[in-house]
Amino acid sequence: MTEPIDILAHNCAAWNLQAAKDCDWSRPVDSAEIARARAGSWQARLTPGPLPAGWLDDARGLRILCLAGGGGGGQQGPILAAAGAQVTVFDASAGQLAQDRHVAQREGLALTCVQGDMRDLGAFADASFDVIFHPISNLYVPDVRPVWRECARVLAKGGRLLSSFWNPVVFVEDRDPALREQGLVRPAWRLPYSDVVDLPPAAIDAKRERNEALVFGHTLADQIGGQLDAGLVLTGFHEDWQPHARFVIEKFVPTFIATRSVKV
Repeated sequence: MTEPIDILAHNCAAWNLQAAKDCDWSRPVDSAEIARARAGSWQARLTPGPLPAGWLDDARGLRILCLAGGGGGGQQGPILAAAGAQVTVFDASAGQLAQDRHVAQREGLALTCVQGDMRDLGAFADASFDVIFHPISNLYVPDVRPVWRECARVLAKGGRLLSSFWNPVVFVEDRDPALREQGLVRPAWRLPYSDVVDLPPAAIDAKRERNEALVFGHTLADQIGGQLDAGLVLTGFHEDWQPHARFVIEKFVPTFIATRSVKV
């Protein structure tokens, strides 16, 4: 019998390693960007491009929770704090949070960092936040619906959940390099996708040995329908392109999806 995998612990370790390697999502912003944010010229990102107008034009005075990919790495959280928000960064990775603490100390920013599982926001009381900023990160949990329920609970009435995630079509494609070289897309996996369930044991072991995060491809019924079922109202929808396509399908489909939902 295959030994059960502690997914949270494994993915925490994988992101600690990414933080140590200074990857794209773990590279702290520089002092010039913080200075621009303090002067009112800033841009937080759910996708590679800018936020749609009206989603978060002014952060001053807002209680913002940067959830998982929303803060860790010394990026979005410090920018929003410099722009005048009361920011709490919540992330499973100690390495990612260390980057935020580093920027906060360097720039004299008031920033609260809390380590934990995005599916359990028990550290926070009901209605604690005006905005939750949650870029691409829920692919690291096997069930996304608890994330939406917790977001709805900790949002104040009228609060906004700004989230992004992969179009699940990216999880369907066969990742064979030979097919990629030929520009061919061959469907290989059904949705919802799970590394743990769908990959053969040898492939799972290889990912674990490389300290590579285990991922899960959630359906749109869970990504969008889950927000609605949690009591949120969808008020904005945005798609964006992958600027550096890794998979063939990304050349033909905008694979970033962002949503703006409100607690009414």
